[in-house]
Amino acid sequence: MSAPAERSGRENTETQQRAVRIDKPLLDRVDALLRDLPKTRVVRLPYPGIRLYAKMESENRTGSAKDRAAIWILREAVRRGEITRNTTVVESSSGNFALSLASFLNVLNVPFVPVLDPNVNAATERTLRRLCARVEKVTEPDGTGGYLLSRLTRVAELRAELPDVYWPDQYTNPDGARGHYELTAGELLADVGRVDYLFVGVGTGATINGLSHRLGVEQPDATVVAVDVEGSAIFGAPPARRLIPGIGSSIRPPLVDAAWISKVVVLSERDEVAGCRALLRDHGIYAGGSTGCVYAAITHHFDGHSGREPVVAFLCADNGEPYADTVYADDWVAEHLTPVATKGACA
Repeated sequence: MSAPAERSGRENTETQQRAVRIDKPLLDRVDALLRDLPKTRVVRLPYPGIRLYAKMESENRTGSAKDRAAIWILREAVRRGEITRNTTVVESSSGNFALSLASFLNVLNVPFVPVLDPNVNAATERTLRRLCARVEKVTEPDGTGGYLLSRLTRVAELRAELPDVYWPDQYTNPDGARGHYELTAGELLADVGRVDYLFVGVGTGATINGLSHRLGVEQPDATVVAVDVEGSAIFGAPPARRLIPGIGSSIRPPLVDAAWISKVVVLSERDEVAGCRALLRDHGIYAGGSTGCVYAAITHHFDGHSGREPVVAFLCADNGEPYADTVYADDWVAEHLTPVATKGACA
C-alpha cells in the first residue's frame, strides 16, 4: 500500500473512532447550554467628546466574559469526541475561566479540576471549592514573578495522572476566540453598529483575537486598542510580579499573535484601581480589575479630545464583587500599591 493510501486509511480509522466516542446526549446538553446563553446588554455611558458604549459581559451566567469562550470550547470538544461523561477536564486559571468551566461542567455532570494560584480572589476560590470535588492550588512562584508556569506544570502532571483528561488550554485554543467572534462581537456590532475604537483588555488573547477578527471583517477601518498591565510579558516586557488577576500574562499567548491590533497601551496596577473606582463613581458600574484598566486607558486616550465624536466600545468583562477585598479595599491598596490610588469611590 502506498504512503498516501496508508495515511488516508489511518485518517478514516481515526474519524470512525471519534464518531463512536461522541457522547450524543452530552452534545445535546451542551448545545442547549449554548442556546440558553444570555445576550448581554450594551449601554451608552455619558462621556465628553465621544460616544462610549460598554457591553455588560458581567451579566453572563457566571458573571464574566469567559462564559463565551468556555461554552464554545466545551461544545467543540464534545462535538469532536474529546469530552465525554467519563472525561475529567483540567485547566489552569486565575479565576473567571475556571468559574465558567465549573458552572457549565457541573450542569453537564463532567468532573472538573481547576488549577489556581495565590492571586485568585477569595470569593472565586470559595465558589470553585463548592462546585468542584477537587481543586489544585500551586504555591511556588515560577521565576517570572507570577504563577502561570507553575500552574501549567501542575496541569501537565494531572494530565499524566488521570486516565481520561481534556485540557482546554485557553492560551492557544482557537475555539475560545471563535466564541468571542460569534457571540460577543456579533452581539456588540448588532447593537452598536459602527465602531471607531474598540478597547480590549488582554490576558489569554482569546477575547481580543475573536473581537478584532470580527471587527476586521465587518469594519476594517476601526482601531483596536490592546490594553495590558505592567508586569505582563504579553507585549515584550520582562514578566514581573502582578497582584490583580484578570489581565496580563507571564507569557505571550499564541492567540495574541493572530489578533488584529492597531495600538497597545500598558498601564500600572495603580491605574487599574483608579479606573475601577472612576467607573463606579462616574457611571455606577461596579467592575473587575481588567475593566477598570480598560476604562483608564480610554480616559487617558481621549483626555482633552476635540473634533469628531468617535464611537468607542469596551467590555465590562466581569463584576467587582470578587475584587471587594482588593481593588475596592483602601487598606489593601494602601499596603500593596499606593495610597494615591485609594482616591475616588469606595465600595
